[in-house]
Amino acid sequence: MKHAPDQTLAEVRADLWLWAARIYKTRSLAKQAIDGGKVDVNGVGCKPSKALHVGDRVRLTRGEERLELEIQALSEQRGPASMAQMLYRETEASRVARDQARELRRLSGVGLNRPASRPNKQQRRELRRLKDFP
Repeated sequence: MKHAPDQTLAEVRADLWLWAARIYKTRSLAKQAIDGGKVDVNGVGCKPSKALHVGDRVRLTRGEERLELEIQALSEQRGPASMAQMLYRETEASRVARDQARELRRLSGVGLNRPASRPNKQQRRELRRLKDFP
């Protein structure tokens, strides 16, 4: 089984390349992201069958992350992560923006819904009653 990026390919489908580059876990997730407008190629929206070439710029949104990638190599096979990373290069501006967004989320405590204090004895009993509810 061949795992190295193939230099002989002239073009690869967008959904197939996103899967091979391990941007998305499955090809159907890559297709859903493209259909949902979360993937742009060279500043224009694309379809799953869009042909990607070396040098194209792919901008995508994956959850909270926004990535801007430049295609370095093409592959139609999903290989190890070390080979997948050779298929693209993230732009410096994208990397800096992602790091800033990560730090901002960390500092703001988004997603943490902590109570002001630990529950007292009465509140613990109420929680147990709620959890035991069939």
